Amino acid sequence: MDDASAALVADARGVVTGWSEGARRLTGFSADEAVGRSVRDVLAEEPGSAEIPHDGPPVPQGIVTVRHREGHALSLRIEASPLQGPGDETAGYVITAVPAGAREASLGGRVFEQSSLPISVFDADHRFVRLNAAACETMGGTEGSLIGRTFLDVAGPSEVSRSIDRSMRRVVETGRPMRDETYSQGGADLEGQPWDVEMWPLRDTAGRVTGAALAGLDSTEQHRARRRLALIDEATTALGTTLDVVRTAEELVALLVPDFADFAAVDLLDWVLDAEAPPLRDDRTDVVMRRVAHAAAGPDAPATAVPLGRTDVYPPYSPPARALREGRAVLARKGEPGFDRWMAEREPRSLRTEAARASGIHAELAVPLLARGTTLGVAIALRNLRPGGFAQDDATLAEEIAGRAAVCVDNARRFARERATAMTLQNSLLPKVRPGQAAVEIAHRYLPTASAAGIGGDWFDVIPLSGTRVALVVGDVVGHGIPSTATMGRLCTAVRTLADVDLPPDELLTHLDDLVTHLTADERDDVPELGATCLYAVYDPVSRLLTVAAAGHPPPALLLPDGTCRLVPLNAGPPLGVGGLPFEATELELPEGSVVAFYTDGLVGGRGRDVDQATQELCHALTMPAGSLDARCDIVLKHVLPEEPGDDVALLLARTRALGAGQVATRDVAQDPEEVAAVRKWALDLLSAWGLDDIAFVTELVVSELVTNAIRYGEPPIQVRLIRDRALICEVSDSSPTSPHLRRAHAFDEGGRGLLLVAQLTHGWGSRQADGGKTIWAEQALPSR
Repeated sequence: MDDASAALVADARGVVTGWSEGARRLTGFSADEAVGRSVRDVLAEEPGSAEIPHDGPPVPQGIVTVRHREGHALSLRIEASPLQGPGDETAGYVITAVPAGAREASLGGRVFEQSSLPISVFDADHRFVRLNAAACETMGGTEGSLIGRTFLDVAGPSEVSRSIDRSMRRVVETGRPMRDETYSQGGADLEGQPWDVEMWPLRDTAGRVTGAALAGLDSTEQHRARRRLALIDEATTALGTTLDVVRTAEELVALLVPDFADFAAVDLLDWVLDAEAPPLRDDRTDVVMRRVAHAAAGPDAPATAVPLGRTDVYPPYSPPARALREGRAVLARKGEPGFDRWMAEREPRSLRTEAARASGIHAELAVPLLARGTTLGVAIALRNLRPGGFAQDDATLAEEIAGRAAVCVDNARRFARERATAMTLQNSLLPKVRPGQAAVEIAHRYLPTASAAGIGGDWFDVIPLSGTRVALVVGDVVGHGIPSTATMGRLCTAVRTLADVDLPPDELLTHLDDLVTHLTADERDDVPELGATCLYAVYDPVSRLLTVAAAGHPPPALLLPDGTCRLVPLNAGPPLGVGGLPFEATELELPEGSVVAFYTDGLVGGRGRDVDQATQELCHALTMPAGSLDARCDIVLKHVLPEEPGDDVALLLARTRALGAGQVATRDVAQDPEEVAAVRKWALDLLSAWGLDDIAFVTELVVSELVTNAIRYGEPPIQVRLIRDRALICEVSDSSPTSPHLRRAHAFDEGGRGLLLVAQLTHGWGSRQADGGKTIWAEQALPSR
C-alpha cells in the first residue's frame, strides 16, 4: 500500500488491535492513541458520517468523514474483511482506508484475499488458520498445504523464524500488538529480503485472545535508506580517528566492506604520501597511484591485484582514471566496453578461487578523493558475490563517505607536512655533536610527540665553559607546532650567548626571563602568549660543584655512586615570561661518577598521571643496572615513559668527572712586580713536570702578561692556576670586578699590546665574573703526540 492508504486490524468487537504506520500517516493518530479504542471512535468521529448495520460487522463501511489528528476533516473509503478464528467464528477484521476517490493500491473489495501484503492468521498455538495469496507465496506453499501447520514448521528453524515465533507468543500472551519489527526473508527460510513485520492479537466477542494476525511489508527501500544513513553516521566517527594517511585509508575500506562492497581499496597519488605540494597532472596519460589499503569480504571476493605499498598504472579508459579526470563517481558494469576491457586485464589477477572466477566481477564503483579542491586519489569498490550492481544512490552515498575520508586524508597530509617541517627546524637547532669537554660524560634522547598537536618546543644543550666547566641546559616551550619550535630556537641561541658571557645560573635565567617578556610584548595580538620553562646547571670538575637554577622546570634526579637516587632540592622560580620574580641557585658538591638526569615534563607528566609517582619511577629506573650511560637512557624511557606520550620528551644524562691534583696547580701571587719572574719559573717547572716543554715559550708569555695585568690593575688577593686536560688553561684571578678589553695599540703606544699577543698566541681567552672579583683565562692546545 502507498502512503495514501492505511491498514489496521480490529477484533470481533470492533476494537482496534493493530495500527499500521500507514494509518498513522493518514490520520495523524499514533498506535498508542488508537489501539484499545473502537474503530468507529477513531475513524468515524464526525457524527452521521457512516452507519453500522445491526446485522453487519461492528466497523464502519463505505465513505467515512474522519477528524484528522490536527483538526481538519478527511473523507475516507473504508472496507473491512472478516478474519476467521480457529472455530470458524469471526475473530476480527482487516480494514483498509484510502482517501475517497483515490485508487486503492492493489486492494479491491475483497481486502484480505487481494491484499498485496502477506497476511496470515494463527490460532493460540501458532498454527496457520488462514493465509491470503501473498502470504502463501511468501511461505512457499498453498493455503491448503499450510493450514494447520505451525509457523516454525513452515518457516524453518532459522534465527529469524524463531524470533518471529517468540514475538507472536508475546502477542498472544500479553494481548498487545508488536510493530516495526524488521526481519529478512527469502522464501520459506525468511532470509535475504528486508521486511517490516506487524503482529496483532485476535479476540472473540468475550474479549479473550484466540490467536494472532501477522502482516509483512516489503521494506527494501526503507532498509536501504536506513543503511545509507547508518553508513554516513558511522563514517563521522570511524573516519579520521588519527592524523595518519594510511590509517584513514584503512578505516575507509573497513567501512565499505562487507556491507557496501565485496572488495574495496584506496589508491593515493604518490605526492600525498610524501606530504608535498600537488604536481601538475596530465589527464591524457596513464595515472600512477600507490595502494595504501584494501579489504575483501571473504575468500570468494576479489583479491587485490596490487600489493600494499606498490604502485599501479591506470589507463585513461579505466574507471579509477575516469573518476580522477571527471571529478565524480564512475559507475561501471559488465557489458560496457570500457569495463569489460579493464576487467580483461585485471580479473585474472583479482579472482583467486573457482567460485570467484565463476561469478566474476560484474560491477565497479570508483570515487575520487577530493578535498579542498585537490585530488588525492581514488576509492574503488567491486562486487562479485552479491548479484546486484551499484545504483546511482550508491554512487551518491559513496561520494558522501569518500568526501569525508578525503578531508581526513588531507588533514593527515597537512599535519605530516607541518610535522616534517617542524622536525627539520627542530633538528637543525638541537646540538648535533657533543663538543669535547672533560667535565662530564653524556647520553641523551629526544622523542618528538606523535600527537595531533604537533612537535613541541623541548630542547637540551651541552655548552663548554672556561676552566673545563660545562653548562647543562634543558627547556620546554609552551605549545606545539612551528611557532613553538621557532621560539625554542630563539631561546636556545639566547642561552648559548649568555653562557658565553659566563653568567651564574640564576643571573642567566633572569636575563632569559627578560628576553621572553620582550618577545611576548613584540608579538602580534593574534599570537598566543609565549611561555617556557628552563633549567640551567654548571658543573666544575675541579671543585666538583654543581650549581643549578630552574625557571618553572622539574628538578633533576641525582644518582650517587653508592646506588642511591633522589631529586635535587631546588627553589624553582616561575616560568620564563612571568617577570619580576627572582631565581635562586642551588649548589651541591658531587662525588666523581655521579649521574645527573635532566628531563622535560613529557617524561613524567600526562593526562591522569601522578607526577610524584612518575618521578619515583624515574629514580627507581636510574638505579637499575646498566652497562653504559646510553643503556641507562633506554632503561629510563622503557620504565618511565607513558605508553602514549602527549608531549615531547627530552632526556639528558651526565656522569660527572673530576680533575685530580696532578692536573691542577695553584699559586698565590703577591702584588709586587718582582713576583712575575717567580711565577714564570713556577709555570716552566710545572710544564716540564707535565712533559709540555713544547709549549713552554707561549705559556711563559701568557702567564707573564696576565699576572702583570693583575698586579698592575687588579686588587689582592691574586691567584694563578694552571689546568692540564684536553688543553692547557691558564687562569689569573683577583678581587677587582673590572675586566680588561682587547684594543688595537697605536704605533707609538708603549702598552696595549699584551692582550693582543695573548689572543694571537692562544686558542682563546676571556674573563668571567665571580662573587669575589674576576678571572682572566687563556687556553692553548696541547702538542700532538
